Amino acid sequence: MSFKMGLLARKLGMTQVFHEDGTALGCTALQVGPCVVIATRQPDKHGYTAIQLGFEGRPLRMLRRPMAGQLKKAGIELNPRVVREVRLEASEAGKYEVGKVLKAEEIFKPGDVVDAVGITKGKGYQGVVKKHKMAATVAGHGTHEFFRHGGSIGCRLTPGRVHKGKRMSGRMGNIKCTASDLVVVKVLEAEGVVLVKGAVPGANNGIVVLKGSTKDVKKYIVPRPQKEAEAKNPMKAAKKGQTTTAKK
Repeated sequence: MSFKMGLLARKLGMTQVFHEDGTALGCTALQVGPCVVIATRQPDKHGYTAIQLGFEGRPLRMLRRPMAGQLKKAGIELNPRVVREVRLEASEAGKYEVGKVLKAEEIFKPGDVVDAVGITKGKGYQGVVKKHKMAATVAGHGTHEFFRHGGSIGCRLTPGRVHKGKRMSGRMGNIKCTASDLVVVKVLEAEGVVLVKGAVPGANNGIVVLKGSTKDVKKYIVPRPQKEAEAKNPMKAAKKGQTTTAKK
């Protein structure tokens, strides 16, 4: 689990960023924040340390009474549409007071390595070929109605049951997924948009939690240039050396 600061974001889609040498880099655009700190979690009272963030807003008629009482007590006028908790260290959580508004440029900067947590696209009920990458049956003359079936699923008398975890058809997608070790390419302060290298789980307009990476790794946005080794012909090099020696 990552105990680093993060913010809520909405996935806008994918785009490209061009470097000085003309190469293109595929990036995901995220509308990050602004997020409001609406509550804190203390170890002595709740058993862990975290801050509760509110993102976007919705009509007051959709506000429920428990949340209304919490917001009124904290003196917050915003009725957040999305509420999430971000786990932090006790020393780090003290920096963020209730009611503080956090923006993207305050948390992220280009070159940061982050994790993106989202809900993957739902694919519905799928078979074993698509869900588990199983091989389909050869569509020859002797095959009938069993082109994409899963085949046998059980054993004989022993153990007389289907093993747990057997790969079978079922619902695919629509699960929580973390894309780790992504790199922040650009932070557009005016628009509140963060460009992240690579793909982020979920469909466009989905909610994503962007926070510091669990692993302490360093990555580069652009691969470092490597000098191409010149191909040398050993025969030509030997002749060149002989010529130089004869002239001397």
